[in-house]
Amino acid sequence: MGSCPYCRSVTYPGDTICYSCGRVLANLRSKSFAMEQQFNHGSKDTTYKMTKKPTGRGVIQTHTGRSKNIMKRRWNKSRLLVVVVFLAFVFTSPVVQEATIGQIASIKETLYLKAAPARVYPMEVDYEVTKTIQAQNNGAEGYLVENLIIPNDVASLNGSEQQYAYTDNSSAMLTTNLQTITSVSVIINGGAPIAIPLDGLPIRSADDKITTSAGHEVWWPGYGPDGEQCGVSTCVKVQLNLAPGQSASVAMTVGLKSTSYSWWDSGRVDSRINGIEEGIQMDTSGTFDDISLRDAFGESQQYRGQKWYDRGVSPILDSRSLGGWAINAQNDDVTALSNQIIQSLPEGENDNAYGYARAVFDYLHANAEYDRNSPIIARSGPECLAAGLGDCDEQTNAFLSLLRVKGMPGWYAFGALTDANFLEWEAHAWAYIQLPFSEDYCIEHNIVLSQCYVQGQVDVVNNKWLLHTPTAYLAWIEQPDASGDLLNAYYQPAWYTTGVERSPPVYTSVVSEMNGGSYRVPVLAENLG
Repeated sequence: MGSCPYCRSVTYPGDTICYSCGRVLANLRSKSFAMEQQFNHGSKDTTYKMTKKPTGRGVIQTHTGRSKNIMKRRWNKSRLLVVVVFLAFVFTSPVVQEATIGQIASIKETLYLKAAPARVYPMEVDYEVTKTIQAQNNGAEGYLVENLIIPNDVASLNGSEQQYAYTDNSSAMLTTNLQTITSVSVIINGGAPIAIPLDGLPIRSADDKITTSAGHEVWWPGYGPDGEQCGVSTCVKVQLNLAPGQSASVAMTVGLKSTSYSWWDSGRVDSRINGIEEGIQMDTSGTFDDISLRDAFGESQQYRGQKWYDRGVSPILDSRSLGGWAINAQNDDVTALSNQIIQSLPEGENDNAYGYARAVFDYLHANAEYDRNSPIIARSGPECLAAGLGDCDEQTNAFLSLLRVKGMPGWYAFGALTDANFLEWEAHAWAYIQLPFSEDYCIEHNIVLSQCYVQGQVDVVNNKWLLHTPTAYLAWIEQPDASGDLLNAYYQPAWYTTGVERSPPVYTSVVSEMNGGSYRVPVLAENLG
């Protein structure tokens, strides 16, 4: 090692420049060392000059007096040519372009998802939910008869033990339980619980009623057309016999285990949630024509009618809802909007069943506000779309009206909904839809064509796309009924004598266990391409 004769900094053998002060180091072995410079060559006319004082690391002066940083990396022509060729390849190669665009889109999606507002849901919860109804008799001797539906277990393909059957003789994929009922009981006026069989069997007829000490009666006669039976589904019947001025209450408590499940194959879905691998997306979806080829003889084909549930002319003077068909796919405004949504789909995807259903979902989420002061008679689908306003029933009417324009199966789910902390509850309604996989997907995965579809839940007002959450308690899933009588009976579960007032149901809950933590569901429209 040596030292610079100007600034005394450490130098190394072979250094021709001081990298501290920038001065040229003399080659003491050369007689003309004043003209020596880096690499021991140069002349008096081309040598670097010594600066009067250091001006920066590696900065020197040329013989013309111009400053130059000899430590700065320089591009040579060969390197520049390589970069130009590489950039030309990137911007002209379709494969590279597609990959680059895909990466950019992925980065944008990630940023949008992080910035978007989101709802938070628990993964799995064991809890009890209680539905309480109060009755007050302000007239003569009277009574109230309440029909309390006994809820069922709910599976990923409801009503079936199999999710898919396969063409290669491998074992069928079994369904996954989303909601498992563990107990049902009824309490009258805060008395001792009356245990109810989970499936309502064996039945307890009206002739074998349980009568409380206060004279109230409880029985579970099973589902059927007889007036003494349950008219919607298996139920518990409770008759509160009330003297003048007397009040009473009935509470039904249901114990259940509810688990999150998704029918959507997307990176947006938390990887811990069941169902993603068997879920559907734009690229694996079939067309509108495929709908009739999947579950061709199943109940879903009965949920494709253009009109459903004629409520007649509303007797209530409220211009916001005039009654008529709750779901109406033949309304001119509905069909016009459907065509508009079709045109918004990517080129070549105008008949993509998934793409259309998701675009309808995103349209409603962006253009229909939630109405907490909705009319007594629910708005029809066309009325909800025209107002840009609706509660859960009304926005579901709009969603299903638009789906049925294209013959897509859609039907109702009923129950109650709570917040992520299980503190506040309210009665709720949302949708089930059926989406077909493409024939190519079915063949590739060896799935029997008639079973190659998903049936999933869609809750427009709560931003739940093909998602079940433990915060949604399912009391009853609509059964095929062109007349709408079953739905009408669900909405009117009680009858009572003159003078008796019945309060709206109040829901409360007690959580016994939460497992798996929670997850976010961003409120963000899907980029369909």
